[in-house]
Amino acid sequence: MRSTLLPLETWGLFSSGKRPVVISGPCSAESREGVLGAARAVSALGVEVFRAGAWKPRTSPHSFAGFGEEALPWLVEARAETGMKVMTEVASPLHVEAVLKAGLDAVWIGARTTTNPFLVQEIAEALRGSDLPVLVKNPMSQEVALWIGALERLADVGLKKLGVIHRGFTSCEPSRYRNLPYWQIPISLKQQIAGLPVFCDPSHIAGDRSYVSEIAHQASDIGFDGLMIECHQNPSAALSDASQQITPAELGRLLRSLEHRSVSVEDGQMQAL
Repeated sequence: MRSTLLPLETWGLFSSGKRPVVISGPCSAESREGVLGAARAVSALGVEVFRAGAWKPRTSPHSFAGFGEEALPWLVEARAETGMKVMTEVASPLHVEAVLKAGLDAVWIGARTTTNPFLVQEIAEALRGSDLPVLVKNPMSQEVALWIGALERLADVGLKKLGVIHRGFTSCEPSRYRNLPYWQIPISLKQQIAGLPVFCDPSHIAGDRSYVSEIAHQASDIGFDGLMIECHQNPSAALSDASQQITPAELGRLLRSLEHRSVSVEDGQMQAL
């Protein structure tokens, strides 16, 4: 798999060459107006890839689960207006088929899906023959083999634009964060798979917008390739993950404050985080 991975700069998603690159947008695609408004706002900040969940895996069947395929044209319209690339989460072959038909630019596989090898294999088969970039979130548990296995399944069907998203791990340990970062795990993964692009999702690690910036800075200091940050124009009214989304103004301040430092992952200070 190492020899088949293509460098992030060849994916056609990011043109600035700066690190970390940024993916941003609301947790879910709640309406056409909301998607377009958020896209305009983050595009104005220099974000090159827009994210919004068309399908949302929710714990409760009574929670908002997204508009599904109906939301995909909203993302396509956002791309046409802003010039940003657009992506969403896929959790089944039907999702993949809809995304390919709509012509989105990239997808990610969520933590709950990564945990299920059957689903990952079905998604991989649905993606066979495509050139779509795919980012894989870590499984909810600290089972790195599942994370690597998901990448291998995707690579085995010929996909070469593969990366991962570190979104933290479920734990019973007391913490101010929603999910514990356990930074040594993505660092180890990057060491095991040379050339693997590694993104951080500070929104899901933090679980609280108050901590999104500090997590983003830690990931940048470690040397992660990119960040995926949830941004909503009115987070308190968001239909999913309201507490962890930040406003465009807050995103702007975060991006201006980021100073990417090329710190080796072997650095003792980073290993201790």
